[in-house]
Amino acid sequence: MSFFPKCKNIIIIISSVLTGLLLFSTPVLAANLEITDSHLPPCPQSPNCVVSQNGDAKHSINPITYSIDRESAKKTLLKVLAVVPRTTVVEQTENYIHALAKSRIFKFVDDVEFYFPNDEKLIHLRSASRLGESDLGVNRRRMEQIRLALKDFNI
Repeated sequence: MSFFPKCKNIIIIISSVLTGLLLFSTPVLAANLEITDSHLPPCPQSPNCVVSQNGDAKHSINPITYSIDRESAKKTLLKVLAVVPRTTVVEQTENYIHALAKSRIFKFVDDVEFYFPNDEKLIHLRSASRLGESDLGVNRRRMEQIRLALKDFNI
């Protein structure tokens, strides 16, 4: 008996189990996503989150600075988010943007948040996975790519 038919069967079984888990699992909803006392929510203990406000060494990321007016900075950020793959803005207010970013293969959802304080030329940011323990640095890389894109727009 050849090795390849056995591998094919194992791959089919694993694919079926993963598909079943994705189709029949209860969707995980975001919890506590809002500005409280002028702060984004803290990160959970898991390493799959970054935040620019009150983050510990594992979760901390720098906010994005800008030199133009807040409304223009917000419009530019929305333009950038519109071209980030698999990312959809689901809420926006005068000083807050919440987007969902989905992973390519398994469609895992990350919550991506931006907060524009009234008294600073900063965009505070938070990106957190809804499921799992590790994201292999995806949330941090996403936010750094957004930072670089905004820098290209000279905000």
